[in-house]
Amino acid sequence: MLAQQLINGLAIGFVYILVSVGLTMVYGVLKLLHFAHGVIYMVGAFSAMLGMIYFHLPFPLALLLAMAVSAVIGMGIERFAYRPLRGGHPITTLISGVGVAILLENFFQVIFTSDTLSFPETGIENTIYHLTQSVSITNYKFYIVIAGVIGLGLLYAFLKFTKMGIAIQAVAQDMRAASLMGVNVNRVVSVTFMIGSALAAAAGVLVALNYNSLFPSMGSIPGLKAFCVVVLGGLGSIGGTVVGGLILGLVETMSDGYLSGMVIDKDAIAFVILIVILLIKPSGLFGKKVEKV
Repeated sequence: MLAQQLINGLAIGFVYILVSVGLTMVYGVLKLLHFAHGVIYMVGAFSAMLGMIYFHLPFPLALLLAMAVSAVIGMGIERFAYRPLRGGHPITTLISGVGVAILLENFFQVIFTSDTLSFPETGIENTIYHLTQSVSITNYKFYIVIAGVIGLGLLYAFLKFTKMGIAIQAVAQDMRAASLMGVNVNRVVSVTFMIGSALAAAAGVLVALNYNSLFPSMGSIPGLKAFCVVVLGGLGSIGGTVVGGLILGLVETMSDGYLSGMVIDKDAIAFVILIVILLIKPSGLFGKKVEKV
């Protein structure tokens, strides 16, 4: 049972990682809590569904379409909801992000209603692979893990070996200095939102495929849990986000497997962890402690 829960936790952890990396990058660049990020997760799932139903796309192309659509919407949110407020009070950008999330979620509810919809047939059968007599994994969960590993690998290569990746790191360290050195800050911020939104969309599509369901409010809880993961790992730390996502996924599956009779719900585990981390180590596991002067 322990090995099975570890595998389940690994798959859930990579979902949280794919969603949380975008939040981490946005905070690293803008020091902004992007509360509209969870709705991008939902937009990706619906975009893939529409691509398969109306354009008859195979699942891999529908996944790429969802990532592209979500990337454009993410850049649009930054351009029209955040950029005009840049330099203002942080609470104004936070409220703007929450407003965008509510707007998009209600827009999808008007079009698709609040009912849970089934994900279209992909032609990919949900197969169970038995690793041992008591341990198994489905191919859908395996796809989540593979997508997470590939996404993190490509992100690492992008940040380390491309000019734009280096520019993102420079802006994250000091936006003003990077601007004075000729870095186009607005372009860097847009690319950051584009990458984060595409990864969140991939997570939304794969989760909709795994559970065969999607609905307009499906991004609310994952978005809040992603915030918990970012705080747990340390604001602005991509490595911390990876560790935090895996920890949260494993803790949730362990509690679901071994503490199923307790009153506390597994979805509340993330927020319990958040409270404990804020009390014990507010900077997170890998976050840098900032001294006030």
